[in-house]
Amino acid sequence: MIREERIPVTRTARYATLGAAGPHVEQVWFVLHGYGYLASRFLKYFEILDDGTRLLVAPEALSRFYLNPEVAQGTRPRRVGASWMTREDRLSEIHDYVRYLDTLAAQVLSAWSGPSPRVVVLGFSQGAATAARWVATGGVTTHRLVLWAGGLPPDLDLGKSGDVLSGAALTLVVGTRDAYVSREVREDEEQRLRANEVRFELHSYDGGHEIHPEQLLKLARSI
Repeated sequence: MIREERIPVTRTARYATLGAAGPHVEQVWFVLHGYGYLASRFLKYFEILDDGTRLLVAPEALSRFYLNPEVAQGTRPRRVGASWMTREDRLSEIHDYVRYLDTLAAQVLSAWSGPSPRVVVLGFSQGAATAARWVATGGVTTHRLVLWAGGLPPDLDLGKSGDVLSGAALTLVVGTRDAYVSREVREDEEQRLRANEVRFELHSYDGGHEIHPEQLLKLARSI
């Protein structure tokens, strides 16, 4: 009889940074990319925030894959992206990335011997569900949780996590022309949050499924 077994292993995770730790830093941003991005590529959207007062950290998801597998070998480079999880063995993948993000945050914030700067966690698209699970079930203490072009995972128990999410100053950001987040999806999300008495802010911009630079600057100035 075939049985599935599991064993914890140690592996190397990659992340990208903008800025440097020091007394001048007022905020540390952990920005979690969407499906198919790599950390350095995603962090380019946040270069406009690199003003010396912020340290920006982009963790890279642990599962990489070829974005264009149909390209014949040798014709042109096959681009690589990363994914936070799939439905396959999902509970193990969630456990692994929450542990990974906790470890990364602890390492980054250890640069401050006194009080740490304010922590902002931003998740984009697939990274939004990852960010929500991390803040709700991990060990990070955040001053603002931003779910951009994505939302809370449907399996997250808001009865248990609602207070944590409210305390993290939950902020939803969505484009008015986002093909993946319809008006109905957004309204259902808002209704679910209100039903569980989770406090949140909603920000919108005229655009699609993207990190909108003007909206990003506006958000950053409000923190």
